[in-house]
Amino acid sequence: MAPDRRRARHDALIRSLDAEALDGLLVSSRANVRYLTGFSGSAALVAVTRGDVLLVTDFRYDEQARAEAGAVARIEVDGTSVWDRFFKELATLGPLERMGYEAHVLSVHDAERLAQAGRAWCWTATTDLVERLRAAKDEGEVAAIRSAAMLAGDALRETLAQVRPGMTELAIAGVLEGALRRRGSEGHPFATIVASGPRSALPHARSSRRTVAVGEWLLLDFGAQVDGYCADITRTVVVGARASEPQRVLYELVRDAQRRARTAVRAGMSGREADALAREPIAARGFEEAFGHSLGHGLGLEVHEAPRLSKTNADPLPAGAVVTVEPGVYVAGEGGVRIEDDVHLPDGRGAELLSDGLTDLVELV
Repeated sequence: MAPDRRRARHDALIRSLDAEALDGLLVSSRANVRYLTGFSGSAALVAVTRGDVLLVTDFRYDEQARAEAGAVARIEVDGTSVWDRFFKELATLGPLERMGYEAHVLSVHDAERLAQAGRAWCWTATTDLVERLRAAKDEGEVAAIRSAAMLAGDALRETLAQVRPGMTELAIAGVLEGALRRRGSEGHPFATIVASGPRSALPHARSSRRTVAVGEWLLLDFGAQVDGYCADITRTVVVGARASEPQRVLYELVRDAQRRARTAVRAGMSGREADALAREPIAARGFEEAFGHSLGHGLGLEVHEAPRLSKTNADPLPAGAVVTVEPGVYVAGEGGVRIEDDVHLPDGRGAELLSDGLTDLVELV
């Protein structure tokens, strides 16, 4: 069993609050609440101060909150108003003046509560204080993402064995999502993308009622969750026939760029440098404009989190980050190829592949 890191996370957050001259932080992001306390319910407000961690939820989560977070947080439950109870209990935590709140999460309506019911405190907007801590994963987090990625790979193989020309994208998505659940995925971190033929050139296509024809591209982008942590995988295959020569050439270009990037990416290089690992060989073949998105993003309790592997990010990739590596080339009206794996960036060592890395061209004949 991995050690409990929650108190160490509190300590790290307090150091960030000290740097901002804040007495505490109101945490309302569900992912941040889970990271700091372990609570996985859908309704909670958390206050982290130097001496206390307060979690307020509603009656639906009374037993769950105490079981998941009781070891590290004071649990308060209210059957009427979580916000009213939060302000009442906050007043018992001692002399607090400057309190931060997550400006990137809080709605305008809830921000008005701070100005009215919460007027006893001076509220200061903050951004990404907890997210910056979450960017570097500990061994337990990495293990959960690895388990999710392996589960996802197994579910894909089960699905591809059932794919036939004439199936709709939605039907294939249903088979895949069922396989993910049967193998233990807690949920789907995002809407499963199954895109065929010309629709595979839509990077974020919605699965549709379109029927897959013989010889077409079939792109599958999907995720799995284990212990709250996400995996994110994309594979592109050819259905019902051997790949044509143009298909094979395009696929090999993306595959080689993806392998280059997932092998060479390192903690400490900038997001821009990581992105270039795949972008440069694709651009050299004349497809720069056909690779319009970034190389990848961080993975964790959310499927999109820091850091970003993009040509606009000059910041270094933090040691311990888990990121996706997912170059793609999309030709409008014809189709596209994207290949995605999940990798860990340990300190002082090369990238560690967490997903199966099985990226040779698959032809479902």
